[in-house]
Amino acid sequence: MADADQVLGRVLDVGCGTGEHALMAAARGLEATGVDTAPAAVRRARAKAVQRSLAARFEVWDALDLPALGLQFDSVLDCGLFHTFGDDQRAQFVAGLRAVVVPGGRYFMLCFSDKQPGDWGPRRVSQDELRHCFSDGWRIDVIEETVLEITLSPEGAHAWMAAFTRE
Repeated sequence: MADADQVLGRVLDVGCGTGEHALMAAARGLEATGVDTAPAAVRRARAKAVQRSLAARFEVWDALDLPALGLQFDSVLDCGLFHTFGDDQRAQFVAGLRAVVVPGGRYFMLCFSDKQPGDWGPRRVSQDELRHCFSDGWRIDVIEETVLEITLSPEGAHAWMAAFTRE
């Protein structure tokens, strides 16, 4: 999703699932927090942190209420969360990101692309939608096509890999 050397400082893995990205950050010595709405996934992430002797914090949390965490972050990682939100939720999510990402901090995203054929899976996101969602208070660093590895298709799914810097 992002080159490891680009992920710096205090890290939030939003929609962390079982925590692999937060654990990757913690293994690099970064202060890492993961949030997800699935209690079972968060329990598994916490267990992995203990098994690997890594200091990472995991919370059952609604990604639409990030400011209530009371924390600030230098880097936010999102592997497959953004595309689950509807239009109104996307605006709320981006506003929450803006509140918790420090100026100069970065948000790294991997989401389903509108170039993916078919109607299975999450709603597709266009590059124009990404540009619109991050037009206020963010600099668009990169939006590029990639493939998201998924279990439903050996070819993967068309996706966008994007990075934004908080202004």
